[in-house]
Amino acid sequence: MLAFLVSTRAVGAGWANVVAVAAGTIPSFELNRRWVWSKGGKRSLLREVAPFCALSFTGLVLSTGSVHFAAAWADRVGMGGLDRTLVVEAAHLAAWGALWIAQFVILDRFLFGQQADRFVVVHRAEPVAPARSGSAETVDAA
Repeated sequence: MLAFLVSTRAVGAGWANVVAVAAGTIPSFELNRRWVWSKGGKRSLLREVAPFCALSFTGLVLSTGSVHFAAAWADRVGMGGLDRTLVVEAAHLAAWGALWIAQFVILDRFLFGQQADRFVVVHRAEPVAPARSGSAETVDAA
């Protein structure tokens, strides 16, 4: 979709990227969840959907900026047609590629992987032994 919109100049490169990322976010979520991590059942809005959307939005911002600047550079040096489209696609891929490794680790550890089911943030206060009278010892509660 990005290549089509950029090559036809139907919209600017930045907007083409927004459209392409928006179109791919839901399929990406479902494919990651079901195919890569074999998760089924009901989706958790708070534990799965919201963090995935936050990662996707981060990728959208970075890739839109890189696509915009790549297209502007290609225009400035007089590129057109296929060359311009390839430069924009490369910028898009580079921006997402930088995030894919971090995104994989986050998705695997905290959202969809086996460790995600065990990942629960719990703050448990440890009992503090009272200081003995006449002693200079103190117990640090932190």
